[in-house]
Amino acid sequence: MSNELDLDSAINALDTYQYDQKHSADLEQARNKQQMSKYLNSLDYSLHRLRVLQETVNELVAAKEAEQVRQEHVQTYQTKIINLAKEYDTNYQEVILVMKQLELKASS
Repeated sequence: MSNELDLDSAINALDTYQYDQKHSADLEQARNKQQMSKYLNSLDYSLHRLRVLQETVNELVAAKEAEQVRQEHVQTYQTKIINLAKEYDTNYQEVILVMKQLELKASS
């Protein structure tokens, strides 16, 4: 009987610990606006520090968005090169080589 109580207590303690881990006010656990807000409120930042944080987040978001746009442009460019290679029945590398040669002629 004592073993059953100890086992039940241990299981309950683990369940509580895992619940606390999942619902802690930790930034790594925050997945939505409400959780982020709870975490930021727990920091108890001054208005000045919140503004610095906001500026930093805005810069990071802008950088991520610019990187995403750049990746989309690269993907579009690669697709166009692949389509050119198919159209002229050649391979990707040959199209790149021709493009480089044309660029060299244009710059001289």
